[in-house]
Amino acid sequence: MEKIVILTGAGISAESGLGTFRDEGGLWAQHRIEDVATPEGFARDPQLVHGFYNARRAQAAKAQPNEAHEAIARLQRDWPGEVVIVTQNVDSLHEGGGARDVIHMHGTLAGALCAACNHHWTAPPEMAVGEPCPACAAPTARPDVVWFGEMPYHMDDIYDHLAGARLFAAIGTSGQVYPAAAFVHEAAMAGARTVELNLAPSTGASSFDEVILGPATETVPRWVDRLMGQR
Repeated sequence: MEKIVILTGAGISAESGLGTFRDEGGLWAQHRIEDVATPEGFARDPQLVHGFYNARRAQAAKAQPNEAHEAIARLQRDWPGEVVIVTQNVDSLHEGGGARDVIHMHGTLAGALCAACNHHWTAPPEMAVGEPCPACAAPTARPDVVWFGEMPYHMDDIYDHLAGARLFAAIGTSGQVYPAAAFVHEAAMAGARTVELNLAPSTGASSFDEVILGPATETVPRWVDRLMGQR
């Protein structure tokens, strides 16, 4: 049966109360991306960066999965073929909605990373400057989140899945952040049908075979129902 690969972005979590970095008034609006989401920013002011991600971690812990997360989990559970979920989001709302084996290409707020030895472990609710790594004891703990200028995780696995996809869907993505913005082209070259579900057309909307506009909590459940009816 067909393999479906789904890429999700900040737009799917926005309706759970987690704003995108382009939202006015949210956590991102209070800081420049260069200051809180780059290795250089962390080197300049690790206290600022830890404070920002501590706030994001607390915000994400209060958020609840919405109908879009639950619909994708239902598709993964009931589709007779494989459904691979790749997310640019660092929250755990997909898992909270019932999804499994989610590929977090940008890391997770729940993780910590040693900048010295690359060891990964579960982050405490609040991280502080100088926390020692449990593996090498270096005082270089940072959030296990992929920052701008860093290579996303699991890229080989993602490209393998895209090569085998018969359907590729991008949900709630801006189409502005690479390499994810190019996934539609990878899938299309492999022969997949492509669909975008978004509140408004993304930068790369013209590259998709189909574009479905509206809130994710409305469009995604309807799209899943349609797919399941076509089995």
